[in-house]
This record gives sequence, structure tokens and C-alpha cells, in this order.
Amino acid sequence: MDETAPVITPEEPDGIAAFKHAFRRHAAGVVVITALTPEGKPVGFTATSLASLAAVPPLATFNMAKVASAWPAVAGTDWVAIQTMGARTRHLAERMSGDHDLRFEGDHWAPGPHGLPILEGVTSWMVGRIVERFPVANNVVVVVQVEEGALGEPDAALLYHERTYLKPGETV
Repeated sequence: MDETAPVITPEEPDGIAAFKHAFRRHAAGVVVITALTPEGKPVGFTATSLASLAAVPPLATFNMAKVASAWPAVAGTDWVAIQTMGARTRHLAERMSGDHDLRFEGDHWAPGPHGLPILEGVTSWMVGRIVERFPVANNVVVVVQVEEGALGEPDAALLYHERTYLKPGETV
């Protein structure tokens, strides 16, 4: 028996199981997306779906579920902050994927442009204006035009692979 073969359970159709297993094996960079509610309350979430769309104009995309606690804020705002995470900020990536009521308790963030939360110690941050939202099934692809940003201190990249946070190893 092949130990690496995915286990297909009777509860999951083959396509769903194949999708889940393939994306567990697809390493992805980790970012945190932050926004503000109409009342000015910070919200955010950890994502691995960030992609560059174009350099001119500078466009990026990310995906999120409509059931996410941050979705109402992202649906109702024009601005978001995208922050790339390094190995030293793993704890913030974990915090931002945990209990949404605790994500902004503490002094690990500060207001940035447009009052958006910027996390301490990130490897970079970008603030962008949302230019499109494309609903797809129970999710949304959000397109952002980057307006400004800055680099943080260099750090090893933070990757998510096989349900685990990792930093890159040897060059191949």
C-alpha cells in the first residue's frame, strides 16, 4: 500500500478529496489582511491566497469566504492592508486565524494609512483600494489596487504547507 496516497473517505466525493489533498501539498506564502468596520473596529484574517495580478497598475488579489468574520467589513469598505508574514511573525499569523474577538487585543499593531491596522514586525505591508469583488460560490475574489506600502525588517518567508507553518530550507 502506498503510504503517500490520499485516503478518500466515503463522505467526500473524489473531486473534493483530490482538491483538499493537492492544496495541502501546495506551499503558500502567508499574509494577513486587515480592514476596519464602518464603526472603526479593526478586523483581519490570515490568508494564503494572495497573488499579484498586474504590476501596472499594481493589482493584487486575495480570496475569502463570505462566512468569514471579517467579510462584512471587507464587503463594506474601500480600503484594506495586506501584510506579508515572516518566520518571526508566525505568532501573529496564528493569532489572526484564531478567535476573532482576540485578534486585536494588545499592542502588536498600530493604525496606519486610512486608520488601517498594521501589524508589528511584518516583512512588508501594502495599503490598497478595493477595485472589484467577484463572488464565486460561497467565496469572493477581491481585487486591490496598491496605493502605498513599506518594507519591514528582512526575515525568512513564512510558508503554510501540510497544515503547518514552515520557513524555507535548503536551495534546490
